Amino acid sequence: MKNRQLLALALTLGTSGWALAAPALLTPAELSPLLQNPEVRVIDIRTPKEFASNHIPGSVNAPYGQWRGPATNPGELPDHDKLVALVQSLGLTPKTHAVVVSHGKDATDFGAMARVYWTLKSLGLTELSIVNGGLKAWEDAKLPFSTVAIQVAPSTYAPTFDATWLSTRQDIQQNLKLSNAVLVDSRPDAFYQGKTQAPAAKMAGTLPGAVQLDFNQWFVPKTSLFVDVDKAKAIAAHIQVPEGQSAVAFCNTGHWAATDWFGMSEVAGIPNVKLYAGSMVDWTQQPDAPQLQNAPGRGEQLLRSTKQWWERKFN
Repeated sequence: MKNRQLLALALTLGTSGWALAAPALLTPAELSPLLQNPEVRVIDIRTPKEFASNHIPGSVNAPYGQWRGPATNPGELPDHDKLVALVQSLGLTPKTHAVVVSHGKDATDFGAMARVYWTLKSLGLTELSIVNGGLKAWEDAKLPFSTVAIQVAPSTYAPTFDATWLSTRQDIQQNLKLSNAVLVDSRPDAFYQGKTQAPAAKMAGTLPGAVQLDFNQWFVPKTSLFVDVDKAKAIAAHIQVPEGQSAVAFCNTGHWAATDWFGMSEVAGIPNVKLYAGSMVDWTQQPDAPQLQNAPGRGEQLLRSTKQWWERKFN
């Protein structure tokens, strides 16, 4: 009830030109009354076919693939001009409260919402939320769906990309040289320990000195619901970031790591958290042999690479 009262107050104050910051997570019950506000824009990142079948009333469709890079390096950011065109097509402005939603079917799906949230924040939007539990939670709350596709007027907002929350390959190389960042591997054990790798990664292993924070820890057991603030702070406390340093979350393609970034930065409130968008796929594609920890032997790596090639070619 307290959260709903705060949201109602924010809407009221918003009409007078001042509003409380949007919460990073919204329950369906908290989102429902906000749909009447023209400055609230729900962005559904499922496929067009899924969106057409049912969606939150008044929402717009921007499939997750539009926010990602090519298959060879999915974590790579799309061209800036494409991102600006996408933002404009959704009618977004600096005043928009953008609410990101997807299926909510599992913890991995949350990473898609977190990655889009991170991208929008980097493009200058300050009022941002994710629907906790996604459309599954909306359905469980017995709230109405729509099949009507609305038309929104394009905006002229032309943001520049703020790299405050971004780490690149060059940044990681400097971090390793200067030992001035805590590198946080968001992947499950098999990836962190070098026992498996993403299809587009050239090698298995993790970044030197990386600590592990499996993205699955951020969810209420056996659900796709993100934990509350107190639990998030307890999870984030496992990562000790010395004063003046940053934490850099990474995974295979900047998807699972977006969940770690979101949990540490947006929910637990840790400052100076960054996302290595390209992550291990980008790191292992560099021309020179990359620095790695937990990497398999050369023979084992060759066997894995051959197996992956075979599967891609014949499966």
